[in-house]
Parts: sequence; structure tokens; C-alpha cells
Amino acid sequence: MFNSALAAFWNEEEGQDLVEYSLLLAFIALAAVSVLSSVKGSITNIWSAINTNMNAAATAATSGS
Repeated sequence: MFNSALAAFWNEEEGQDLVEYSLLLAFIALAAVSVLSSVKGSITNIWSAINTNMNAAATAATSGS
């Protein structure tokens, strides 16, 4: 009785798709976090350069009038 119940549970495949998609989503999220954390410095430098250039342009525009 226990063996047949265990075999039926083992062969049950109803929730298999959900588990596979959940694992795939977790893997993609982990990969995205690791990639973004490795390029964080470059992104910060780009935004800092943009901010510096915007401030310089604003200063030049207000002092030139």
C-alpha cells in the first residue's frame, strides 16, 4: 500500500512544469543580479559623466546670457 502510494506520487507530473519554470526564473534572476552588480561601477561612471556635462551646460547657459 505504501509502495503503491509512493510510486503514484513519484510518477505524478502535474506540478513539474511549475517547478521547472520557477527554477528557470530563479536562474535568470540570479544571472541578472550578478551581471548588474559586476557592471555597477561602469554605469555609475557613465551617469556621473552625464551629470557633470549637464551641470556644465546649465552653468554655461546661465552665465552666457
